[in-house]
Amino acid sequence: MSYGYYPGCSLERNAGAYHSSLMAVARPLGLQFDEIQDWNCCGATEFIAVNRLQAYALVGRNLALAAQQMIPLQNGSVAKKPDLVAPCSACFLNLSKVNRYLGEDEALTIKVNSALEAGGLSYQAGSLRVRHLLDVMVNDVGYERIAAQVTRTLGALRLAPYYGCLVVRPGFEGRFDDGEYPTSLDKLLRALGAKVVDFPLKAHCCGGHMTQISADVALDLIRRLLKNAADYEADMIVTLCPMCQLNLDAFQEAVNERFGTNYQIPVLFFTQLMGLAFGLTPEAVGIGKELINARPALAKLGVAPPPEAEPVPTKRRRRNDKSLPMPQMPQEEQR
Repeated sequence: MSYGYYPGCSLERNAGAYHSSLMAVARPLGLQFDEIQDWNCCGATEFIAVNRLQAYALVGRNLALAAQQMIPLQNGSVAKKPDLVAPCSACFLNLSKVNRYLGEDEALTIKVNSALEAGGLSYQAGSLRVRHLLDVMVNDVGYERIAAQVTRTLGALRLAPYYGCLVVRPGFEGRFDDGEYPTSLDKLLRALGAKVVDFPLKAHCCGGHMTQISADVALDLIRRLLKNAADYEADMIVTLCPMCQLNLDAFQEAVNERFGTNYQIPVLFFTQLMGLAFGLTPEAVGIGKELINARPALAKLGVAPPPEAEPVPTKRRRRNDKSLPMPQMPQEEQR
């Protein structure tokens, strides 16, 4: 099974473990992800509120490139729409939203294509089907095929599946799960042998980029999610979005400092758990790059953890009281 692949900016940097673990589990599942060449940032979630036309043109360029590179692969006879897969929830939202709205607003489509024309591109709305990676795993691969690859059961782990607020709503390309209480990730983790805990806040917002706008709001949103997972004695939170992973992992200590808590819940991507269950080493799936150490959870599986990263010295920067400091990832190259 072959798919177009839009990694987005996060998977090139702080969510590199998401990309590497996906590629590691794709091979045994017979999946091929062909990265769209020369893709650009999708604009995250805020740019569309700043300049709608520019935001749609920015995303439209990615869709145009994907269509240009993927449709010829159909040998001139397009039996079905090519699938463009985005592992990042924000990228998935933007790509699917623009694909949908360009098909509904002819005037907007003309303006976007006029902008794309400067780069020799154009896009016909609906030429592609935009899908999230979780959708592909549970609906194309299926739970049985995933379970068949398991050589190391995750039965010793209690996992809290966290979807975030973007993946299953509003569903521009058709929902693949319930918008209020999704269960597809729950079922996937059970197929890996894990104990999946009840997690009522599984589809609630982590705050997104609110960490850079309001510490009060952001930390309270993150605290609620951490408390919910801790209340159900989860060993780990499992997510499918780089922004969610960053917020819950990187700002966990800030939550502890502000609220007097002591949460130490590692937050990993679902593809990393798939890789572990498939018998891959922690290093092969990027475990060790998270900030809240996953070593205690790995110990329950009897898996040798990766060596701890040496702390990286950082230059002191002037604190901007209007936002939270962005954390440094372990062994991240300093610029």
